[in-house]
Amino acid sequence: MRTVVITEGFAEWREKARALHAAAVPPAEILWEEVAGDSLFDEEPDDLIARDQVPPISREFLKLAHATAHHASADRWGLLYEALFRLTWGGERHLMSLPNDATMARLFKMRKEIGRDIHKMHAFVRFKKVGEHPESGREQFVAWFEPDHRIMPLTASFFRKRFAGMDWSIFTPTGSAHWDGKRVELADGVESMTPPDDDELEDLWRSYYKSIFNPARIKVKAMQAEMPKKYWKNLPEAELIEELIAEGGERVSGMMETEERPATELRNAYLGRLTEMTQAAQGPSSTTGLMGRDLSALKEAASCCQECPLYENATGTVFGEGPADARIMIIGEQPGDQEDLSGRPFVGPAGQLLDRLLADVGIIRAEAYLTNAVKHFKWKQKGQRRMHQSPAVSDIHACRPWVLAEIGAVRPEVLILLGGTAAKSLLGRNFKVTEERGLIHRPELASVVVATVHPSYLLRISDSTRKKDEVEKCRADLRLAHAEEGSRDRGSGASL
Repeated sequence: MRTVVITEGFAEWREKARALHAAAVPPAEILWEEVAGDSLFDEEPDDLIARDQVPPISREFLKLAHATAHHASADRWGLLYEALFRLTWGGERHLMSLPNDATMARLFKMRKEIGRDIHKMHAFVRFKKVGEHPESGREQFVAWFEPDHRIMPLTASFFRKRFAGMDWSIFTPTGSAHWDGKRVELADGVESMTPPDDDELEDLWRSYYKSIFNPARIKVKAMQAEMPKKYWKNLPEAELIEELIAEGGERVSGMMETEERPATELRNAYLGRLTEMTQAAQGPSSTTGLMGRDLSALKEAASCCQECPLYENATGTVFGEGPADARIMIIGEQPGDQEDLSGRPFVGPAGQLLDRLLADVGIIRAEAYLTNAVKHFKWKQKGQRRMHQSPAVSDIHACRPWVLAEIGAVRPEVLILLGGTAAKSLLGRNFKVTEERGLIHRPELASVVVATVHPSYLLRISDSTRKKDEVEKCRADLRLAHAEEGSRDRGSGASL
């Protein structure tokens, strides 16, 4: 039996596994261990003789291995090597497509747990201001988070892009990341940390959260499933939740006798500050100072937007349309060919399918506000046709202030995000609609947030059985949004 010790993570495992794999050493002859620091028992695989014609390793497996390597389970290295050996020397080329295989089921479960942990980190990290850099004047923030797995290396790039305009450090027990405006540095974790209490953005958020909290429709078990109590100590609103639930009876009674406490100013202040933070590194632009403007002013300003290169080849800006006080707001990806020519969102084939799906679940399009995460059509010429191209991360980032401003102006109670681009714009770059669709807890955006696929995705499915299944899933997501809106009506006494 050969003992192989891992002390530094995936890169080290990959190097040692490559040598063992080249020599076709069976998994049963290897004992994988993970320790902090050097081990006296590690047997370096430099005495191995590689066999001729070593089978290639698929990229799909390497992606799985890279993600799973950040899991907290100690058996991951052995499971990964077993899968690697079976895929290659074992001749099981289709192993990755066998979710019921015991080894693959365990690895896929690990990957799913990693993805969920990443999603939680994106949603629940809260920065606190600690000062400003003495020379650059950049604001400096810190955050503390306790993930279940070692995901700091997988999430650092998300925070670098989302909060590029400020200096920050994120600490976890298993790793930390530090951004100074130029590069991200990964470092060791810390056992514990108590960030400072004072923070302007947190005070704004607490005030807004309290103003929109509706005890009539709160589902405590569902909330704790999406936002487990282990994260509460890091969330500024968490200190209010138990108190607000306890006061639920009085608050419901007060809602039925008086008007709801207006939250417009608080919400605009919070979203405005968030927009400033995400734009600070870009300097003055046409998207500066958008919060607080009404839709007509926003539309006029957007017509001149040149924040990204997409405006150069587009007919014009395609802004949102619908009632300024719409209770439901629907955000798609970007305009298509027909939208670009007409200047209106959702008028092409995908828009027509959306109309039918909305009608199926009882949502009236004319009463909803429809817009896109990206305001210009991105395309390439193919013969006589202009073919759609997916927006780049930079395109999404450039348009994000417009979307935040639209949310601030409309103040929807229900927000429906169609497709990956819309979800990534507001929920984070690593959000995957196909894996995390349905209700999303993001009360800073709307009381009810639902993510589902874009109608254009449904149109591209060629297999009729699969298309029928995917259409029904999308319809169920939209029905969920409509049902949640209805339960809000019944619970809050809004019509009284």
